Amino acid sequence: MSAENAIVYAALILKDDNLEVTADKLQTLTKAAGFTEIEPIWYSLYAKALDGQDVKELIWNVGAPSAGAAAAGPGAAAAGGEEAKEDEKKEEEKEESDEDMGFGLFD
Repeated sequence: MSAENAIVYAALILKDDNLEVTADKLQTLTKAAGFTEIEPIWYSLYAKALDGQDVKELIWNVGAPSAGAAAAGPGAAAAGGEEAKEDEKKEEEKEESDEDMGFGLFD
């Protein structure tokens, strides 16, 4: 396991116990787990990044679409899908028109 993963797991442990994620607490947990060679900057970076964040919500929404897409609603997603289909059709037409020129790559 990498040092960064150890810090993430430490943050998860703190949040699971409803404790505040601080650099000191992250360092204490990772050192107790045997990770003694982690640069001190990582603790403060992770503590600042997770300050005010709902870590559990972040985990549950890892693969979810961005907030903008979710706020736009399912109609916007359907419209985006239609645009993608139209783009694919245009691309196929372009490829077909190249073949109608009467010559090929190996002619």
